[in-house]
Formats: sequence, structure tokens, C-alpha cells
Amino acid sequence: MKRKILMLILLLVAAAGLQAQTGNTLWFMNLPQANTVNPALKPGGRTYIGLPGITDISVRIDNNFLSLSDLFAGGVISDSTITFLDEGEWLENFVDGLGDNNSVKPHASVRLLGLAFTVKDDLRITFDITEKADASIVMPGDLLRLGLGNTQDYIGRSMDLSSLRTDISYYHEIGIGASKNITEKLRVGARALILSGVASAHLNNKGVTLTVNEDYTHTVDADIAMEFSAPLLFITEEDGAVHAIEFDNARFDDASGISSYLTAFANPGLGIDLGAEYRFNDMFAVSAALTDLGFINWKRDRTEISLRDSFVFNGLTMRDVYDESLDFEELLNWTIDTLQNAMDITDLPGHYTTYLPTTFSAGFGYTPVPWFTAGVLSRTRFAGKQVHQAVTLSGNVNLGNVFSTTLAYTMANRRYDNLGFGLAVRGGFLQFFALVDNIPLRWTRVTSGEDTFRLPENWNTVHVRAGLNLLFGNRQDEKPLPPM
Repeated sequence: MKRKILMLILLLVAAAGLQAQTGNTLWFMNLPQANTVNPALKPGGRTYIGLPGITDISVRIDNNFLSLSDLFAGGVISDSTITFLDEGEWLENFVDGLGDNNSVKPHASVRLLGLAFTVKDDLRITFDITEKADASIVMPGDLLRLGLGNTQDYIGRSMDLSSLRTDISYYHEIGIGASKNITEKLRVGARALILSGVASAHLNNKGVTLTVNEDYTHTVDADIAMEFSAPLLFITEEDGAVHAIEFDNARFDDASGISSYLTAFANPGLGIDLGAEYRFNDMFAVSAALTDLGFINWKRDRTEISLRDSFVFNGLTMRDVYDESLDFEELLNWTIDTLQNAMDITDLPGHYTTYLPTTFSAGFGYTPVPWFTAGVLSRTRFAGKQVHQAVTLSGNVNLGNVFSTTLAYTMANRRYDNLGFGLAVRGGFLQFFALVDNIPLRWTRVTSGEDTFRLPENWNTVHVRAGLNLLFGNRQDEKPLPPM
């Protein structure tokens, strides 16, 4: 059983790691997609057409506490594998590495349509349609330490779990943008976002406190609600306790049902991106952007599961699994049963609002020669109550809008070994690009049964982005500076 769970976790972490938001590397590259990180940037190529579904595919995972090396030891995945869930040195190292708030934030996006053109070498108009999926899961460090450690160490303590967070959403984004030179040195841009939500799960946490009692039980005082906007069926017992959650398959028996659900503008939202770039001279430039400032109102298929009361857990933790008092499945079932009995379910006609993870970026570029730029970029991402900071240093080469490449070093997510790389090659009107914000430097050989494969040893923050563009027109400015 453990082997299956570990394999599932490995696949999820690896798959999430293949997605990315390559904003740190993309900022400095001469690509049409750069307008998503700063709408003021004006890349080479007068006209851009995005090939449906393959012009821009992006996958990201931001994870500040769990690496693949935490999931196995000795390069073997089996029922005897030593992982961070097993008592001993690996568990101690994992617990010591926990922060106050530990988060996993995957993201995936696929551009369905892209278009951009330049008018009179100045005004740049852009239009794009993108499918996006975002998730933000935050677990307080105290909650994880209690679950994995010794309950006796926490007797009499009360823990504030108000930072506990879950926010998952799938939505469509239509972007309409424009950028223009206001003066000879200053260029500004804006991009309006029309958003249409498809499905969402959002934890509305107004306060949770957990107290460890003298008899090792846990008293929880909670005012939280899990809000859903999704085609789900909630199966309840006679006493109202939630027994199961099922997908409403009957609504999607044919293609028309699926198409109708995906294209309906039932959960509307709006957003905006703002950006600016100022060039002091041929060598020095600064730029800044505020992106994904927006919201979605979720109205369709609304259901709420709430915990607004005080209830008592039996106090069982992973320590009981280590002592072989019970197995992991029994612990999980006890926990679920306690939560189910305390839940209230309500079908709500009203709506709730979620907000996009807004990012503020500021960059500086130094261009000693026309084909090379050294850059510094600071990015601050706001997701709920959490703030994520990343700083990137990069060297960027741009040769006549035909070949460009970037090598970047990023400090983010409590790690200082993040290397990024970007490459774009143009032949005629076809341009291929690939970017990655975190290149694993150390790999390990892993064995599962008779299969052997290699995985990154430490892989907690990854962003990959790739695509094909159609570009027409290759006229360069008199001062051919690569866009910063």
C-alpha cells in the first residue's frame, strides 16, 4: 500500500514540476509571450500569430518544503522505503526544515489563440485566449509538526491555524492589450483581462485554533467553510453528515453537454496587467509591472461545507503509526470520520469571490553591446495571505531577432541553487522557444520493483514553458536593444 502511495506522490510532484510560470526567465527574452509578464515590452517581429494549443504551454510548481528526496531513501521505492513519513533521521530532517507556512502552488496554462501586431513601429496591439488552472495549498508548520511529532510535546498548547488555505480554480482568460511610447524614453502598456470561471474549490478560513489537552485529545475551535463551484454531488447520511462526493457524470454524457458547461459565462471576472519601461540611454533601462490584478465571482453549482463549532479529535497522530498502535489507513479513516460528523452542508444561491495571485515585478537591464543584456529582476507574488519573493540575475543574448538565449540564477522558495535557461530560434516565419526556471543539478537513480529511472534529487520549484510562434516582419530599431 505504501509503495502505491509513494509512486502516486512521486508522479504528482514530477508532473507538477513540469508545469511552470517561467516569468523569471521570460522577462528578459525577445518573445511575443513577454507581454504576459510586462505588457509594456515590445518584442521583435511586427506581427505574431499563435498556433492554437501549441503556441504557449506553461507548467509550474512552487513548493517551499517538500522535495523528491524527502519521499525516498537509498534510491528504492518499496514497502520498506524510508521516507519523511517514517520515524528516524529522515523524519527529523523533514520536520526541522518546515517553516511557519508550507505551501504547494501548481499552475498550468495553454494558450488557445494568440495575435499581436505593431502599428507604425510604435503602437503594439495584442489579443490572446488562454486556459488556466491554479492551486494554492498552505499548511501551517505547527499542524504538520503535531501530526508527525510527539503529542506530549504540545500538551497545553494552542495553535493558530488561520493560515490554513486551499484555493483551486480552472478558468478561461481573454487578454486584450496595448503598449505605446509616451516619450522617447518611456513606454507604457496595459492588458485587460476578461475571466470566465469553470470550476473552483475555495477554503474560507475565518479562524481555526487547535488545543492539545492533557488526555492527548485535540480540541478544535473552527469557523471555516469549503466553498465549491463545480458539478459535484454531495451524498449525505440521515443525520446530515457528508458520506461521499461524486462527480455529476449525467450532465456530460455527450459533447454538447461538455461544450455547454465549458463555454458558459456563468462565473464572470475581470483583471488587468500594467507595465512600464524607461530607457535612460542605449545602455541602461528599468522596467516594472503589476500583473494578474483581478477576481472571479463564482455563482454556478454552489455548495458549501462548513465547520463552525468546537469539536474534539481523538488525538491520534503519526506517532501511533510509528508505535504500530494502528496503521496509516486507520488513522486517516478516524480523522475523516471526525470531520464528517462535524460538517454542515448547504446549497447556496449566492456567490463567493476569489482573487488572482497578483505579482509585482521590477527589473534593471545593462546593455554594454547591442546583442547582450545583463539583467536583475525582483518578483513578489501575493497569494492570499502569503507573499513569495524571488530575485533573478541573468545574462541575455539576442542576435537579430533570429536567435536569443538566457541563462538565469534565481533565489526563491528558501533555495539558492535555482538555474534557469531560455532558448528561442527563428527560421523564416517560424519561431520555437523553450524556457525553464529551475534546472535540477543533482539527479539520483531510483528503483521501483524491476524498473529503474532517474529523478532530480531536490526538485521543489520548477517552471517550464514552450511553444511555436508565427512571426512576420523582422525590421529592427535604429538602436537594436533587446527588450528588457
